[in-house]
Amino acid sequence: MKPSILVARAVFPQILTQLAQHFEVTSNQEDVIWSASELMHKLQGKQGVFTTGSQRIDAELLAACPELKICANMAVGYNNFDLDAMTAAGVLATNTPDVLTETTADFGFALIMATARRMAESEHFLRAGLWNSWRYDMFAGSDVHGSTLGILGMGRIGQAIAKRGAHGFGMKVVYHNRSRLDAALEAACGASYVSKSELLQQADHLILVLPYSPEAHHAIGAAELAQMKPTATLVNIARGGIVDDAALADALKNGTIAAAGLDVFEGEPKVHPDLLTVPNVVLTPHIASATMPTRLAMAQLAADNLIAYLVHGKPLTPLNPQVVTV
Repeated sequence: MKPSILVARAVFPQILTQLAQHFEVTSNQEDVIWSASELMHKLQGKQGVFTTGSQRIDAELLAACPELKICANMAVGYNNFDLDAMTAAGVLATNTPDVLTETTADFGFALIMATARRMAESEHFLRAGLWNSWRYDMFAGSDVHGSTLGILGMGRIGQAIAKRGAHGFGMKVVYHNRSRLDAALEAACGASYVSKSELLQQADHLILVLPYSPEAHHAIGAAELAQMKPTATLVNIARGGIVDDAALADALKNGTIAAAGLDVFEGEPKVHPDLLTVPNVVLTPHIASATMPTRLAMAQLAADNLIAYLVHGKPLTPLNPQVVTV
């Protein structure tokens, strides 16, 4: 008898076809956003679940779903997983590293440029029919080339962004990370390690690429924003909650920093209402990995993890490999 799995959100049809070769599949192609209790009900009798960031897997759910063996996240981030609770329950967690690195780095750099050059603000101006003359300082932003790029979090995506800045735009790249890169990798990225305080003070354009954790909650708040240059920009493509969105909205209103670009938000898909009232912010709906080839690769890796573990006992990208029994 085939194992039973749940695919919790809509996904590429070819992925469902592949999964159906190995499993009894319950899918959600209507893409209904289930409540926690609805998800719990849908998971009854299931050995695996294909998740996205919108499904919270915690101790309460795990206790109610004793047959569950694996949660395969279609994302590199996994702050929707209570990893400690999953490990304690013997439930494997997997994610999709590597396949979205370059695409996300492209988008991060695009957001840096759009923020620095006031693209969204000027487009709104044009669409409103307000453009009727040229002026020397009209939507004058800041240069990207030759400026200082600051990166908070220097994993795969941070390194890819550093290379784009250093080698493509002649930027001075500084970074802060929990652990310093080795000298060879720093050289390849064209990046120099600095303290967090130095990073905030030096960066003309600061981009956040660190994973969310309780320790990273509001890593950028009012105190950190006050350390930045008034001409600086801030871009967040990491996770909501790393930035105190209310404090950021105040900083943008008060000119503490010049502009911001955000692809992630606290409590998304809700956006802090104050961010919707300030003109000097570029807002996108968590789409940094959104190209068709990349999203397909993410879905494929999540599916491959389900097959590799439930069929062959050997997951590809485990987050808590200690639960795997040989």
